[in-house]
Amino acid sequence: MTQQAAPTRPVPRSRLRRVLPLLITAWLVLEIWLLVLVGSWLGGFAVLLLLIAGGVIGGSLIKRAGMKALSAALEQSRNPQSQQPQTGTSMTVLAGLLLIVPGFLSDLVALTLLFPPTRALWRAVGRKVADKAVRSASPAGTDAFADAMRLQEQLRIHRPDGKVIQGEVVDPENGQRGPQGPDTTYRPPING
Repeated sequence: MTQQAAPTRPVPRSRLRRVLPLLITAWLVLEIWLLVLVGSWLGGFAVLLLLIAGGVIGGSLIKRAGMKALSAALEQSRNPQSQQPQTGTSMTVLAGLLLIVPGFLSDLVALTLLFPPTRALWRAVGRKVADKAVRSASPAGTDAFADAMRLQEQLRIHRPDGKVIQGEVVDPENGQRGPQGPDTTYRPPING
């Protein structure tokens, strides 16, 4: 007679994973309803031209954001010590993608990602969500988004130029190795 393993309970799904399919369905229904409503008001040909224009504008936004990110990366590789301002390319790329997606609701959200006042609101919401994901109590390996945010935070802590200086801690007073307490002496930065 063999023993059967105790049944394991499935890991509960997060609230977002439960609600996301419903939100996507509602979004699609609303997009289709708006397309039909605007199509009956303006005509099918005008709606088609608007959708094509949105795709072209979205593509050009993505191209422009990519060129801006590439030039910032090249400048950073030429002069690693220079402090580059934020380029905001992620918001512009997301706006371009939303413009390419057929529908007027996605175009409206894309416009809010492009204008500076609403862009700042989106950025604040994104930071709040990212901070919540980093500080979530989920153990490592269970939530991919939280793991990615933790990794980004760890990478941000390290030096931006990637230099690692190998060494060991030696207490000069008694010659012992290892940390003995906080070191409060001032040391000038190392210039490489």
